[in-house]
Amino acid sequence: MGDNTRATDLLIESVLQERRQFPPPKAFQAQARIASLEQYHQLCQEFAQDPQGFWGKWAAQELHWFRPWTQVLDWQPPQARWFVGGQTNLAYNCLDRHLHTHRRTKPAIIWQGEPGEVRVLTYEQLHQEVCRMANALRALGVQAGDRVGIYLPMIPEAAMAMLACARIGAVHTVVFGGFSATALQERLRAAQAKVVITADGGWRKGEVVPLKPQVDQALAAGQVPTVTQVLVVQRVGGHTPMTPGRDVWWHELQPTLSAECPALPLDSEQMLFILYTSGTTGKPKGIVHTTAGYNLYTHLTAQWVFDLREEDVYWCTADVGWITGHSYVVYGPLSNGATTVMYEGAPHAGNPGCFWDVIQAHRVTIFYTAPTAIRTFIKMGEEHPRARDLSSLRLLGTVGEPINPEAWLWYHRVIGGERCPIVDTWWQTETGGIMIAPLPGATPTKPGSATLPLPGIQVQVVDRQGEPVGVNQGGYLVVTHPWPGMMRTVYQDPERFRRTYWEQIPPRDGQYFYFTGDGARRDEDGYVWIMGRVDDVINVAGHRLGTMEIESALVSHPAVAEAAVVGRPDEIKGEAVVAFVILEGHYQPSEALKQELREHVVREIGALARPSEVKFTESLPKTRSGKIMRRLLRALAAGEAPSGDISTLEDQSVLERLRD
Repeated sequence: MGDNTRATDLLIESVLQERRQFPPPKAFQAQARIASLEQYHQLCQEFAQDPQGFWGKWAAQELHWFRPWTQVLDWQPPQARWFVGGQTNLAYNCLDRHLHTHRRTKPAIIWQGEPGEVRVLTYEQLHQEVCRMANALRALGVQAGDRVGIYLPMIPEAAMAMLACARIGAVHTVVFGGFSATALQERLRAAQAKVVITADGGWRKGEVVPLKPQVDQALAAGQVPTVTQVLVVQRVGGHTPMTPGRDVWWHELQPTLSAECPALPLDSEQMLFILYTSGTTGKPKGIVHTTAGYNLYTHLTAQWVFDLREEDVYWCTADVGWITGHSYVVYGPLSNGATTVMYEGAPHAGNPGCFWDVIQAHRVTIFYTAPTAIRTFIKMGEEHPRARDLSSLRLLGTVGEPINPEAWLWYHRVIGGERCPIVDTWWQTETGGIMIAPLPGATPTKPGSATLPLPGIQVQVVDRQGEPVGVNQGGYLVVTHPWPGMMRTVYQDPERFRRTYWEQIPPRDGQYFYFTGDGARRDEDGYVWIMGRVDDVINVAGHRLGTMEIESALVSHPAVAEAAVVGRPDEIKGEAVVAFVILEGHYQPSEALKQELREHVVREIGALARPSEVKFTESLPKTRSGKIMRRLLRALAAGEAPSGDISTLEDQSVLERLRD
């Protein structure tokens, strides 16, 4: 990342221009919270005129405070402190303040297990269970500032555990329930966790995933000496070995606990959670978020982007092991008093219509999922959603990576019935919440573009020196002003925080740039098009091509359900384009189809982008949050053994099949 190559050389100017525009549906717009572009621009103008006044107004209006702040922002780049001197509590904002309203008896969480069980928890019931869980943590010796590891399936107790930590000032670090014992051990040790909350197991894709044995393996032989207790939720039943003196069953402890536990007034900058993200090599980064700024930002963005209304049944399909689950399954929706759906399972060959069953059964109105899931749905076929009643839906969303225009159009047509706006959201673990997205009642959308920054967010596309690049020229996406949801540091590694996020683009005239690591361009309307990670570029004969560009071209062909593009070393061109392609169900691999796809890319982008190789595959190596691990494909394309951290890989057998 240290070279001085001009960003205009980073990504070739996009030729695959998406011209179609979709204005907000008039019926939606008539009732939207932010109902016009004029309103959006007015909010942006308010921020530009008085940034601190802007955030201070929303914080006072939208959150409960035990003690008001004395300063909205103390900015000592790259260190930010928001709402200095204030005291609040995220669990109070998500639960207690709703109990004095009609929301007391409103469903807070609708949960469905993969085998089909359903639990509905009202705000009052969830409050009681969170208080019991908080009292359990205190009984196990947890105090404010202690770290608590959470390793659970998608069950209500996962949300309870997070909120219980927030209630007493403990710091949670959630580890996705699909991670191995080694990955779990690494994260618990790095966070110096005192207690672990887990389950005997969970359901995923028709199988029981054992969790408690993984915890036992992670903690074996004192490998994580800070862990003194393990709280175990019974989910699947069967024999579960318990270590005397360390392991405690939740269902045995729960009846002995009080359903009252006052929320602790916490400093605005009290550490809320550490969430570990995997680097391409080396140890995972512990992203630190704090209480008040994160609460405000997830609250506002959930309200604005999803146009949340009192009667909505909102479903974000993410697991709470990822930042999307933190911000938009638990904290953002509950802070707004919404009804949030949690589903334990995932679509698979044995149950391809399970997501549509959930929408039909619970009359879901807002559906937020990943582009990789949408491409999987396309491959499974339209007949599954067509066989269900999806008429309750009024808004769709995507998250996780850029969405190909053709997948966007399928989502709009088949799932949204051409009546639902789509909010294509760009953000990161580090940003805490959504940064760039359409406001569904205000912003005309373009398939494949995240559109415009939210009010209060200022971004630029720049070169390596921090100079803005021209319209439709590729560069580095940076954020130019602090925002409340921003990460505060990398846990116990402030130097890594500074180096990774704040020193890639040098400050200019006192202006600091948060480096997102993503390449982007802005079109003539100011819309942002995310081109993928800056290491996801291919240098072909001196021209740099964004992998997203070529993938979009491939997916626009009717035979292609999904594609991943990487570069491999080439003696003549420097790099050659290699495309890994998953075909639609009715198409068969052939040499003729390979040639047809190569020429299709040439027509869409140009001869430079023609793939040297097209490899047909049944699956791609993906993280459990749905992102394609292109560095593994790069190694395979180059004939090398994949290396680096693969703990986030969902199915490691994919690598073996691709090698074959």
